[in-house]
Amino acid sequence: VPGDRLMVTVPMPGFMQVCWVVPDLEAAIDTWATTAGVGPFFWFDGVPFEDGRHRGVSAEFPASTAAIAYAGDVQIELVCQENDAPGVFRDVFSPGEHGLHHLARIGHDYGAERDAFVAQGHEVAFEGTVGGSRTCWIDTMPTLGFMVELLEPSEARDGWFAHMRKAAERWDGGDRIVGGPRPAADR
Repeated sequence: VPGDRLMVTVPMPGFMQVCWVVPDLEAAIDTWATTAGVGPFFWFDGVPFEDGRHRGVSAEFPASTAAIAYAGDVQIELVCQENDAPGVFRDVFSPGEHGLHHLARIGHDYGAERDAFVAQGHEVAFEGTVGGSRTCWIDTMPTLGFMVELLEPSEARDGWFAHMRKAAERWDGGDRIVGGPRPAADR
């Protein structure tokens, strides 16, 4: 590598999603749509986790809104926590802070992959079940600078992701949000 170039590599085996915590979800969607041509974003008002555990203690998932769109084969997820309560997002960002939160992958052997992270000394920051499938965030902040989310595969999850990917393939730059508020640019 020539001296005037810096080569930065991030381990990406099987990562299918990049997530940012943002201060304003609608503004972030607008920026991604107009600047990067990514859309439409599917809006989620909270995620109904069952049996949630934050750092080993029974807990609700943080009150948040989120939006997901596809950029090619990669999901772009934007999350805005609605309060200052402790949780997986506040583990990384204090109120008013924002930035890269996690990269996600489908854990084809979910339990073994989660346990391998734990064996390496990483803590499970949050784990719960949504739609019958387990999801967890592994605290890899000290080693990678972001968390890793593991998603247990399921037919329902695969079908939903395929639906969002198809919407991105057909997206003509019009409506930027599916299932949530419509920014002024879309009215």
